[in-house]
Amino acid sequence: MSRGKRAGERDQPTPGSTLLWLAGGTTASLVAWGYLVYAAIDFGSEARGGNGAAWWFLVLASVGAVACLFLALILIGRMARALGITAAPEPTEPPPPRDPDAPRGGRRAAR
Repeated sequence: MSRGKRAGERDQPTPGSTLLWLAGGTTASLVAWGYLVYAAIDFGSEARGGNGAAWWFLVLASVGAVACLFLALILIGRMARALGITAAPEPTEPPPPRDPDAPRGGRRAAR
C-alpha cells in the first residue's frame, strides 16, 4: 500500500465513521429531495399561471428531486450492508466449459 521511505501506514476508516457519513449523506439527500419537490410544486403553479420560463425550472427541479431520491436509496442500501442487515450475494460457479465438438448455434443454425 505505502511506497517510499517515509510513507506511513494508512488509517482505515472505522465502521462508526462510515455509518456516520452514510447517515449524513442520506439525511442531506432527503432534505434536498424535499426542498426540490416543494420547489417543483411552486414552479408548476407558476407555469400553469402563464410563466413560460417556470416550465424549465419545473423540469430541472423534478430531475434533481429524482436524482436526490435515487442517491438516498443507494445510501440506505449501503447503510443496510454496513449494519449487517443485508449481505452480499453468494458467488456463483462459472458455467462448465463448452465441448469443442458440440454444434454451434442450436437448431436454427442447423437448418
